[in-house]
Amino acid sequence: MTERPGDGREAEDTRSVREEEARAWAELVGTARRTVADGLVVGTSGNVSVRVGETVLVTPSGVPYDRLTPDDVTGVDLTGRQVLGRLVPTSELPMHLAVYRTTGARAVVHTHAVHATAVSTLVDELPPIHYMAAALGGPVRVAPYATYGTDGLAGHMLRALDGRTGCLLQNHGTVTYGTTLTQAYDRTAQLEWMCRLWLTAASVPGLSPHLLTPEQLTEAGDRMRGYGQRPSPSGTSSTSGTSGPSGV
Repeated sequence: MTERPGDGREAEDTRSVREEEARAWAELVGTARRTVADGLVVGTSGNVSVRVGETVLVTPSGVPYDRLTPDDVTGVDLTGRQVLGRLVPTSELPMHLAVYRTTGARAVVHTHAVHATAVSTLVDELPPIHYMAAALGGPVRVAPYATYGTDGLAGHMLRALDGRTGCLLQNHGTVTYGTTLTQAYDRTAQLEWMCRLWLTAASVPGLSPHLLTPEQLTEAGDRMRGYGQRPSPSGTSSTSGTSGPSGV
């Protein structure tokens, strides 16, 4: 068969996309396993996704993360139509897709972290107990409760995320997003830590925690924009492993 002009380039492009998806899937599985190892989820609760082009790779429903293999890659397009794999995507797919459709997110992490979930049952907004709230865009809001996996929950979440990169879900857990899986995960970990900090401070009888003012949070946020290593003349960072404000 005679190869038509462009066929070779198309095949090369397809291979390149598949290789990128394979790398992204491996990182996604590693991040999902980390949520379990770090105690942010139990069993198969919570979920992780990453966007590759117009495809969203996402953890499948009800499958233990330690059993996932490269052959289990699961992907959908931005309408939710499955385009990769045969495993059923997470039931929280509407929430993930809502984030991708309305923000510049490239990765989303959802957990059932204990301290964060506890805080979500107590207040409508996490009090500004630490300047790391600025790394999420400001005081972290709590999205009103709605049944998991529904468009209603996705809608509540989007309103809580307005101007933020993370929020709490009432009686449910956390959602954070970022430009990379590492950034999204770090934001989740920081949110859980802040919730634990506030619960600890607020539990001291007869005392109330000192909270930061909006001006103090704004100042912290301004400083964070210059945090980290400056690129070297070659265009790469002079050190590896720096992930921005989460490492402050």
